[in-house]
Amino acid sequence: MAEKVSREFPYGTVSRRSLLQSTAALLSLPLVADAAAALAREKLAGSGEVVVYSYGGSFTDRVRRHVYEPFTKATGIKVADVVADFAEPQVKAMHHAGRVDWDVAIIYSKAYPELTQAGMFEPIDYSLWDDEALEGVPQSARLKDAVVAFQNATLLVYDERAFAKSSPKNWADFWNVKEFPGPRGLNGSGRAGLGPMLFALMADGVAHKDLWPLSDEKIDQALKKLDEIKPHITKWWTAGGEPIQLLINREIALTSAYDGRAFAAIQQGAPMRMMWDGAITVENYWTVLKGGPNSANAQKFISFVNRAEMAAAFTQETGFPGPNKNQLKYLPADLVPLININPENAAKAIPYDVPWLLAKRADGKTNSDHLDERWLAWRAQ
Repeated sequence: MAEKVSREFPYGTVSRRSLLQSTAALLSLPLVADAAAALAREKLAGSGEVVVYSYGGSFTDRVRRHVYEPFTKATGIKVADVVADFAEPQVKAMHHAGRVDWDVAIIYSKAYPELTQAGMFEPIDYSLWDDEALEGVPQSARLKDAVVAFQNATLLVYDERAFAKSSPKNWADFWNVKEFPGPRGLNGSGRAGLGPMLFALMADGVAHKDLWPLSDEKIDQALKKLDEIKPHITKWWTAGGEPIQLLINREIALTSAYDGRAFAAIQQGAPMRMMWDGAITVENYWTVLKGGPNSANAQKFISFVNRAEMAAAFTQETGFPGPNKNQLKYLPADLVPLININPENAAKAIPYDVPWLLAKRADGKTNSDHLDERWLAWRAQ
């Protein structure tokens, strides 16, 4: 789905090298590593390795240098990373084959209920966590057998050059083509309808608290509102990097986009702004796979990446923040307004209602499947 974190990490004209150089300069990561090592050395010390799933590309490059290597320095445990576009099919296959080769995987929130019910994860050992992590990571993010790895958002992003005098603030402004003229973009991938439908309802005056559940009447209302904006959408983007590049190239003036993509571009000086009013957020979970070869080391890894200093390093290198709010004091001040766990931003965002999306309708289909069908039929018109 569109709101699922993009598995690709190109940044258009922003090169991987320049991104790594600039983000590394924002924080003295050797100091972070040294501080984390001092805290972790006794409790998390070990040997051997831990096999950790990652998305590959620049994401893995950054996390390897600024999270995995500090973990090894602090604990003596090496990280062997494995790469796949999606973890969930691999985790299922290993479980059913009775041979689990990974230790740690990142699982999408919509896939988590099925996998946990099948008994694929070990309970998280929170006794290994330090006080700053337990205090900073809310209880809602600390499940019995999973902990939020990061939250990502889809939100309104616009080109500052296009709106020098008055700028859009919310989805109602996105629909207001008279006061805020210019070509627009929205996510148009095959199963991406949830985001645009929610944006349309907010543009039509539905309060955040009244968005869920998405009744058939609300779906009808959303699609009718989308009819209004459809002629002004010059790009139905399908890859996460597209809307940011289109903004940079001045091919569109405002669009929906992933927060991590916009975060990276703004850090490179791109003239764009992120509007958090009406952002929609979805979670992804760290899990320790049952039957993995290095479960004890996996528990230590999960503890380490949730320490506030390392959470800050992860956020800087990926643009996708973990849930530990204590990381905010370790981040440069100019980054805090750009991330979704900033309390001001979080208060304006709407989380996925995953239980509702997975619930079955009278016809046996899930609500998510029904939304997809309605969206695809509308897009085909």
